[in-house]
Amino acid sequence: MTELAVPVIPVDDLDVAKHFYVDQLGFSVGWEFRNDARKEGLLGVQRGGMKITLDCPMSGHGRDACVSLEVENADAYFSEWSGRGVAMKRPPKNEEWDARTFTVIDPFGNTIFVIGPVVR
Repeated sequence: MTELAVPVIPVDDLDVAKHFYVDQLGFSVGWEFRNDARKEGLLGVQRGGMKITLDCPMSGHGRDACVSLEVENADAYFSEWSGRGVAMKRPPKNEEWDARTFTVIDPFGNTIFVIGPVVR
């Protein structure tokens, strides 16, 4: 088994989270646990080699998380997600530290920081 770090980020509503991460960002559901048929529980989403666990209500672990996603082409993700109506915090830009990045804020205030190779 390959070792893997999977970020756990807080959400306030699993249905809203599922819509955003699956329908808008193109992740698929890897697994899902709901507590007593309520909107509380856990949702594991994945896309390629990226995995995120969404935790509702995630009490006791802090809020306003940030997750970075390393991708092969930041502009392609920006274009795809913009086409699905995802509100972007800022468009892709080449960084001084030799990466191309853009930022998305999910419906719960968490930052998704996308990092790809510089476009020259």
